[in-house]
Amino acid sequence: MIQDLLLRWVVTVLFALSAAESVYAMATGRRVWTHIVSHSLHFVMAVAMVVMAWPSGAALPTFGPMVFFLLATVWFVGVTLVQSGHRGINAYHAAMMLAMAWMYAVMGGGLLPTPAEGTASGGEPAAHHGSSAASMPGMDMPGAPPAAQSVGEPPFITGLNWLCAIGFTVAVGWWLYRYFVARKAEPTQPSHRFLGTAAQVMMAAGMAIMFAVML
Repeated sequence: MIQDLLLRWVVTVLFALSAAESVYAMATGRRVWTHIVSHSLHFVMAVAMVVMAWPSGAALPTFGPMVFFLLATVWFVGVTLVQSGHRGINAYHAAMMLAMAWMYAVMGGGLLPTPAEGTASGGEPAAHHGSSAASMPGMDMPGAPPAAQSVGEPPFITGLNWLCAIGFTVAVGWWLYRYFVARKAEPTQPSHRFLGTAAQVMMAAGMAIMFAVML
């Protein structure tokens, strides 16, 4: 979960609005099953991120959601390969689902090393040398194994978290650019026509925040 209450509410609002847009898109958009599945996956993702931001959600099992979002990644990879249009956007959605699976994997603590080499001769753990999933600056992860909390976080975890935080920050700018270009190109269109792009801005912003607090 996010320790800072204000930031927690910011993330909650961003993903709650994104979930609402997914429901709206399914209700008013094309009645094509691929369209419904894709928006359903975005809805589940947004709800999962809202739950993850709060204490009760952060204590839930992580393996099932991790597998679910890995399957969601496979779905969007398949859509990217099969559909000729919007391949870049579908590839981005696949990357977002993979980032969700990665976040659950880190939260589960299974990627953290054991403190075997850091224990004292009497069998007691050595002094704490760094952070683990439970001691990330802005993220409290109660699901991390206690044994893993006495060793430092592996560099590859920190590196991938940085990559995701920067990547989604860039995505915020990219989706904002697409939003304003579309509004300028079609100024007479009603605002609800651009809700999908606005929702992508909010989802990218929420993901950037969630990964930033894990650093």
